Amino acid sequence: SQVSVEEESQNPPAVGHWKPLMPSRGDREEPESGCQDAGGVHEPQSTEQLNVSRLRSSSVEIREKGSEFLRDELHKAQKELKLKDKECERLSKVREQLEQELEELTASLFEEAHKMVREANTKQAAAEKQLREARGKIDMLQAEVTALKTLVITSTPSSPNRQLHPQLQSPSKAGFRKGHGRNKSTSSAMVSAASQNVAPEPASRECKEVDSILFAEFQAWKESPTLDKSCSFLDRIYREDVGPCLDFTKQELSELVRVAVEQNTLTIEPVASQTVPVGKVAAEECGGPKKCALSGLPRTCKHRIMLGDSGNYYYISPSCRARITAVCNFFTYIRYIQQGLVRQDVELMFWEVMRLRREMSLAKLGFYPSEM
Repeated sequence: SQVSVEEESQNPPAVGHWKPLMPSRGDREEPESGCQDAGGVHEPQSTEQLNVSRLRSSSVEIREKGSEFLRDELHKAQKELKLKDKECERLSKVREQLEQELEELTASLFEEAHKMVREANTKQAAAEKQLREARGKIDMLQAEVTALKTLVITSTPSSPNRQLHPQLQSPSKAGFRKGHGRNKSTSSAMVSAASQNVAPEPASRECKEVDSILFAEFQAWKESPTLDKSCSFLDRIYREDVGPCLDFTKQELSELVRVAVEQNTLTIEPVASQTVPVGKVAAEECGGPKKCALSGLPRTCKHRIMLGDSGNYYYISPSCRARITAVCNFFTYIRYIQQGLVRQDVELMFWEVMRLRREMSLAKLGFYPSEM
């Protein structure tokens, strides 16, 4: 600004008097007088020019300062705009990330909801199936309880029903069993001699006496009935009756039969009632109508067994069936006692247990009814 002032002071602009467009007479004479007074007017004109130059320099300086201020403000605004752009970009990225996470969370929630619905449907189907099975078992147990009540009412150890127990009938009524035939001439002679010389006598009643040890063990078990064979009552029966009765030649299959009897999952059915399944097990394992799967001996097998829901059938001889049935009858009766379905005197229940033990012993020795 100082340089511009000096230049302007060195080269002063031409400043003169204003000349009107239409000069008058007095104006024509002014130059002469101006020329005369030129030496006196020069000094005020230079002062005026200096003031004008100063005004011009100050205005230029003001413009420069204003432009610098505006440039600074512009730079500040640009910086703030860049910061805001970066913040907007960051916020947009955060928004996209949140939207993606929200979509993933929504998808996972829907998937979890569908999974829970599927599990609920599966549990509901299983519960309905268990309900149907439970109702079927209840119906079966009610039928068994009714039959047991009938058996208890009509047959007791002191006065057994001989129609329900044909083995207790007298020889004259029961006759000779099949499979134990004798020589016809000898047997007819013995029968005729007996009919001539000996009068028919009533069948003698059994004499019974309670064993104190066995009865004490049964009473202790009756206080808290359980199927755990570690108690003294069941441990003795397992050792003396159940174990020997279910001890067959085929040891592996015998163990499976014992477990199925204990778990009440063994099924016995006549051979003629169902068709023989194909491709289940080998013929040597399941036996056949002419071979027993438990003893391995050639016998006529009228029944077969199935262990649980395996679908494998095993043909068994009448003797093996009698042994298995005797053990099943024992377990059924003690289950009834455990469930509180038998309401008898302790001594009557004890003698029923002893009768079932006797059936197991007889079946182990090879005695079985002819209808087997």
